[in-house]
Amino acid sequence: MTPRTSIRAGALAVALGTAVLIPAVAAGPATAATAPTVSCTSAKAGLAAKLKKDITAALANRKGTVAIGLYDRSTKTTCTLRATTAYDSASTVKVTVLATLLWDAKKHNRYLTDREASLAKAMITKSDNNATSTLWKQLGMTKIKGFLSAAGMTRTVPGANGYWGLTQENVTDEQKLLKLLTARNSVLSDNSRAYILKLMNQVVSSQRWGTPAGAPSTVTVHVKNGWLQRSTHGWRVHSLGTFDGGGHDYMMSVLTHGNSTMSYGVTTIQNVAKAIHKDLVPTTSGVTRYTPTSTPSEAHVAVPPQG
Repeated sequence: MTPRTSIRAGALAVALGTAVLIPAVAAGPATAATAPTVSCTSAKAGLAAKLKKDITAALANRKGTVAIGLYDRSTKTTCTLRATTAYDSASTVKVTVLATLLWDAKKHNRYLTDREASLAKAMITKSDNNATSTLWKQLGMTKIKGFLSAAGMTRTVPGANGYWGLTQENVTDEQKLLKLLTARNSVLSDNSRAYILKLMNQVVSSQRWGTPAGAPSTVTVHVKNGWLQRSTHGWRVHSLGTFDGGGHDYMMSVLTHGNSTMSYGVTTIQNVAKAIHKDLVPTTSGVTRYTPTSTPSEAHVAVPPQG
């Protein structure tokens, strides 16, 4: 790295209010020789090998840096790729914001106010940024970090200076969050979990792309997506999804950056999702599958002008 490049990287880190990004900027994309590979384990014979093969094939010839987390309770199956790589969260952090709000309300033995419920619904179902900023400011960094600690999301770093969309997240922590939403635990009440999943099931059609692609009609879909364009790493395009029904209970997080366009990132995620759904829940031909919108949309996330 030249001194000038180093200065630029440092200036970017200062602008973002965090030094966490410096290693990612300095290291650059992994070379083909050192690129990590998909790793899968399963209690079901042959499933891990099939998932590894099919996910790898779905990523073949796709540009960008992709991180994947999959967990299926019904077959005790796990797949990971770049599980600890940090990404700008964009709007996927909104699930964490709502979880924090409900976690804090539980601690104080209170229900959400009508105003909070209205903001929460807009934040998740429409990806409303103003609602998110209002709740982020109301909660404050102490409560947000308190929830992250309680949830074991130890590598998630909240965005500084109100830029919640620049929260640093990784697949490992996002999978921890999805596991909390989908099984009884001491962090979130059963009512809180049901409330979050209900809103993730009611996301507007134009934002139901990504991990739901290829999901069979026998499972209920809960999704939250996010995207963000910046001068480094191009488009970040992410999708979190949980799926249950018909004897299946699984969740996946797919985080990407280095995409040339938003739609390119969406296609990459949906290629992965289709392979996973097909392997976990094989369906007979003719069964109607859930088809996400062909015109992906998302609210723009505010970012510092320097980046």
